[in-house]
Amino acid sequence: MWIDTHCHLDAGEFAGEEGEVAARAARAGLDWIVIPAVARDNFARVAQLARQNANCAYALGIHPIFVPQAAEDDLHHLRETVAASMDDARFVGIGEIGLDFFVPQLKSGALRDKQEFFYSEQLKIARDFGLPVLLHVRRSVDIILKYLRRIGVPGGFAHAFNGSFQQAEELIRLGFRLGFGGAMTFTRALQIRRLATQLPLEAIVLETDAPDIAPVWLHPGRNSPEELPRIADVLAGLRGVAAEEVARVTSANAMAALPRLASLSA
Repeated sequence: MWIDTHCHLDAGEFAGEEGEVAARAARAGLDWIVIPAVARDNFARVAQLARQNANCAYALGIHPIFVPQAAEDDLHHLRETVAASMDDARFVGIGEIGLDFFVPQLKSGALRDKQEFFYSEQLKIARDFGLPVLLHVRRSVDIILKYLRRIGVPGGFAHAFNGSFQQAEELIRLGFRLGFGGAMTFTRALQIRRLATQLPLEAIVLETDAPDIAPVWLHPGRNSPEELPRIADVLAGLRGVAAEEVARVTSANAMAALPRLASLSA
């Protein structure tokens, strides 16, 4: 079993091919693809894709890159949509949410404040509904952690993690697994490869972030979820273990972090 814990199957790069992409992933051995929302406008679309494809589930949230265009009413709409989605077995968490301090115009001033407000309010929604979160963490790990300590949520994933070992350990302590994907396949990605090699395998989940973060053999082309087993082979090679062990442990980690997905699989 393989689980892609982060794939934007609704992205324009897949337009008209979503079902074919999901089917190819299933043939490649992916039991599940988790599709996170990024803005109010695509809440319905990610839910629709999950219902149309047997190996897909979804999360709902407002991505930090989309926060500048978001209104506070979008948070009220998110809360209402989450409440209405709790009876949908394919709804598994809150995401993609977080902070992005890599984009220059977002890392200071009013837009930084707005990012932090949207992040904290979405953590409160996750807390109130007992849902895990899919975190976007870009040059913002310490602030991400500050809010997680204040607003307790039932864990989740830190997507495309690229922080320090100390930050990784604190996220793990707070109940989070760390996502690794295509970036790990580049030999120059020294810190990511060190983390992937030395962190406990029980703390790691796999992801593609498709259509983004293409692995080295596709770069700079479009990434796709069926690449996950080959990405996993890189992780297995780095750690000196069998790919089957990586599949077993990372899938168990994903299920533990997303109890609603585990129930859907039972």
